[in-house]
Amino acid sequence: MNLRRGDVGPAVAEVRARLVHIGLLDDAGNVFDDVVDRAVRSFQQERGLTVDGVVGRDTYRRLEEARWQLGDRVIHFIPGHLLVGDDVAELQRRLNQLGFDPGRNDGMFGPDTDRALREFQRSVGVESDGVCGPDTFIAFDRLVRAVSGGNSESLRDHVALSALRTGVTDKVVVLHPGTRVDAHLCFTLAQRVEGRLGALGTQTLLTHGAQTTADDETAAAFANDVGADLLVSFDVNRSRSPRPEGLVTFYYGDARGGAHSVSGRALAECIHEMVLARTGLLDGRCQARTWDLLRLSKMPAVRVEVGYLSNPHDAALLQSSAFQDTVAQAISDAVTEFCAPR
Repeated sequence: MNLRRGDVGPAVAEVRARLVHIGLLDDAGNVFDDVVDRAVRSFQQERGLTVDGVVGRDTYRRLEEARWQLGDRVIHFIPGHLLVGDDVAELQRRLNQLGFDPGRNDGMFGPDTDRALREFQRSVGVESDGVCGPDTFIAFDRLVRAVSGGNSESLRDHVALSALRTGVTDKVVVLHPGTRVDAHLCFTLAQRVEGRLGALGTQTLLTHGAQTTADDETAAAFANDVGADLLVSFDVNRSRSPRPEGLVTFYYGDARGGAHSVSGRALAECIHEMVLARTGLLDGRCQARTWDLLRLSKMPAVRVEVGYLSNPHDAALLQSSAFQDTVAQAISDAVTEFCAPR
């Protein structure tokens, strides 16, 4: 499903209803007009999604998640069918605030959140069944009013970051070539990085081959399954205008400046600075996003977008083998530096 300005029908009516529910639209209807376009873009900006005004799979799923507030429904761990929503994210935030460890604050009710919730329930004398229902809501409301500040998740992320810094030779690094603009170019970059890290003794794994593809969700699942220490994705951009150019690097986090992956940001900044220094590309900065690749991966994960094929200057560089080698060496050196003992 891809809904955009000018579309009409029941699917548009459903999108409008969700935008009304979360306060970004004043009235319902079934027309995707300019007002809806602005509301969708605002929602995408808030959620760290690609801001294009198109309601595709990711944006629609996030709209569905946004309809739930903590207390709207009973939530618990369902293996194989994880509950996802803003209510789960709020539960995780509260558990973190109180010193319990639900894992990454990703809005997904997984086994870590289940374990943390049961620990909380035991500590307050509520039945430890892992079900966040009325009794647990009351216990939270009572305690959260008395506790403020603190970020246990950030502290744990700092500890995990220190544990990664034991050298690059004992690490497993998953490389994910992007496929949305130029799959062949991205695969070539990934292969060049693979060769350089492999020569250092790092175990490097690609999420797919030259003749196959893997979407972001599949790539994150693969990295989780193999127990990767780092996940690095490669992509290039394309724009309708030839003017946009340069390097942009992404890590998991709230684009509005909220919670983020400390280790993911550190890895992104290390790679970004190294590639900029070696290539002279325009600095598009490191940015926080909640894309599936970054959100679903359990290890520090980054996406490196190396230039715009729609920009003549960037396109000429990207087609150069010497430039590709420079980028690959810079990324390999950045991963080595990131993992170096402090």
